[in-house]
Amino acid sequence: MKIRSLSKTIVAALLAVPLLSGIASAYELTIPSFDYRTGPYAPNGIPFANGYGDYLNMLNARDGGINNTRINLIPCETAYNTKRGVECYESVKNAGESGALVIQPLSTGITYQLIPKSSVDEIPIFSMGYGRASAANGKIFPWVFNFPANYWSQATIFVKYIGEKEGGMENLKGKKIALVYHNSAYGKEPIRTLEVAAKKFGFELLLLPVDHPGQEQKATWLRIRKEKPDWVLMWGWGVMNQVAIKEAGSIRYPMNRFIGAWWSGSENDVLPAGAAADGYLSGAFHQPGDNFPAHDDIKKYIYDAGKGLGERARIGEVLYNRGLVAAMWTAEAIRTAMAIHGTNKVTGKHVRDGFEALDVDEARLKELGLPDFTIPVKITCENHEGPGQVALQQWDAKAKKWSMVTGFYEPLRDITGPLVAADSAQYAAENNVTARTC
Repeated sequence: MKIRSLSKTIVAALLAVPLLSGIASAYELTIPSFDYRTGPYAPNGIPFANGYGDYLNMLNARDGGINNTRINLIPCETAYNTKRGVECYESVKNAGESGALVIQPLSTGITYQLIPKSSVDEIPIFSMGYGRASAANGKIFPWVFNFPANYWSQATIFVKYIGEKEGGMENLKGKKIALVYHNSAYGKEPIRTLEVAAKKFGFELLLLPVDHPGQEQKATWLRIRKEKPDWVLMWGWGVMNQVAIKEAGSIRYPMNRFIGAWWSGSENDVLPAGAAADGYLSGAFHQPGDNFPAHDDIKKYIYDAGKGLGERARIGEVLYNRGLVAAMWTAEAIRTAMAIHGTNKVTGKHVRDGFEALDVDEARLKELGLPDFTIPVKITCENHEGPGQVALQQWDAKAKKWSMVTGFYEPLRDITGPLVAADSAQYAAENNVTARTC
């Protein structure tokens, strides 16, 4: 049966009833967790890993796993190092009876290295909102999923937001926008998109790389003080973010004109700057806070039992929720795979099919205890990016909390579409990949 021919009604009906209702299974679902609890990026890696693991452990404690099939969560420490990440992959890909069902690399560098391996080993990669942006093209990248949006979509949405604040896209002409970016594959991802947008709308793009790990930025911000850009965008990670926000405060750069990528918008990034961070903006694709039924269940089944991976008080932080939403979509892809293939003993190949048929609408989010927590996602054979929509959140330094301040913007698809097509075609040519028919 072709996956795309399976009706949404049938999948929904199958999802509603566990395949082996009331029957415990010794078979376990192996889900690796690529963590970085050590190294310079640990302050951001830890809350993500906690949210990811707590949600999956909650499913085990509350539901007996996914459809009464327990999850075997296998942490592997990468320290945000590409070489170690590849070693983790090799060590876990055949783990457990099921083998690794999905890999969440949590690093653009690791993702790039694993893309060619995934099709050989038949293990899907879920690079949620990071990694190779052109993996949005499912015809070329059938094993890679980067929903709910890629970096190119986010970059164009920032340009749209700036245009809106300037009174119209036509008013971008003559403006100056600076990009402060982590000097790595991750940080360089939005450059091509912003260059196309600069040409289209007539703004000047100022590129300011920051070397790993990002603690030395005096020269960068002296340049910003001299150049006086109208807006500053940031593609940062770890300590780079908090240093940048402190430096921006020191030169009195207006924070409501400083926008970070969704990996530059956590509590860790803004709290060290104190009051100076007030008004800072970042991209977002889920809500902050712990006021959702799913959080209540994590507290009840995990933290009340003394099995939480982190501190109870940090449940609901941005990066904790980022890990939680990644785990939720992963679990739903596995659940969908079980429905499609009529078995709880799924493989990585089955789970790839589950990702490609994933349809988590608002009704399903409510059932999962996450109403209005994130944007509905529907994946297809052609489109592995999903909706591609991004919202903005803003930091309130006095209240010490993030709040969503916009709705979800559509990306500038006239920019992102041709870029995805060209980049994926180049990858296909270089790697002898034949585009599949969807």
